[in-house]
Amino acid sequence: MFLLSGFMNWALKTDRWLLHKINAEWTSPPADLILPWLRHSHTWAPLYLFLFAFTLMNFGKRGLLWILFFIATFALTDATGTYIFKYNFQRLRPCADPEFAEQVRLLLSKCSGGYSFISNHAANHFGMGLFFMVTFRPLIGRWAYVSIFWAALIAYCQIYVGVHFPSDIVAGAVVGTVFGTVSGYLFNKRFGFFNFEPSSIPRS
Repeated sequence: MFLLSGFMNWALKTDRWLLHKINAEWTSPPADLILPWLRHSHTWAPLYLFLFAFTLMNFGKRGLLWILFFIATFALTDATGTYIFKYNFQRLRPCADPEFAEQVRLLLSKCSGGYSFISNHAANHFGMGLFFMVTFRPLIGRWAYVSIFWAALIAYCQIYVGVHFPSDIVAGAVVGTVFGTVSGYLFNKRFGFFNFEPSSIPRS
């Protein structure tokens, strides 16, 4: 019990120390402008529309199924983050924690609502990123790993702007990785793009 208590204290201190480093020390004026913008969902709406249009135009019914799997992955990670983790742990965001808020450099107009653990931004984007990577890697090879960098960047923004602790991000990333990998595997097993007959592959 003593060892567990000691570990929890160390983990909490490390979590707050790393948040302070990312949010208050490892900063720059350009990042202060760009990273809050990158974390907004509307920023990436054109990318989602392009992916949906691309898969529909090139893969027809399987493209539509891919979109449905993509949306389902997002919905599952979001619901899991909210109803299983946030409502049960009820951890305050760093910018709303009365014991820590004064040390947080909040880069948003207000502290985001809801609880902090886990980060739904991290869960959702890692879920979508892993699903994309698993399903598109047979088509575009190692370029598919860019989606992991994309998810990690958006998750990092959440710490930088002061609305999540690093542990929220790590836990969210794990949840998203599990859902994205499983949904991608299920899609590939039954509908994967690499299962097309040669005659059904679009030709230029």
